[in-house]
Amino acid sequence: MAAMMKMHPAMMQGMMAKDPDVAFACGMIAHHQGAIDMAEVELKYGDNDEAKKMAQTTIDAQTKEIGEFKQWLETNAK
Repeated sequence: MAAMMKMHPAMMQGMMAKDPDVAFACGMIAHHQGAIDMAEVELKYGDNDEAKKMAQTTIDAQTKEIGEFKQWLETNAK
């Protein structure tokens, strides 16, 4: 629950950018970070090996995409 509470304000803040492309990228960074935070909870407390594997896959994919969004912002945000 704490991960969700942390994610929502950050997503809303990101979506306030005037440029819709920048707003999308900023909102998605926060959204992906929320997914990573939730997956880390699963890895720490979960008991099911399949769920833990999905959590690690989520962390790997979302971390990569956050990097891509940040790179895009560096190049395109005005």
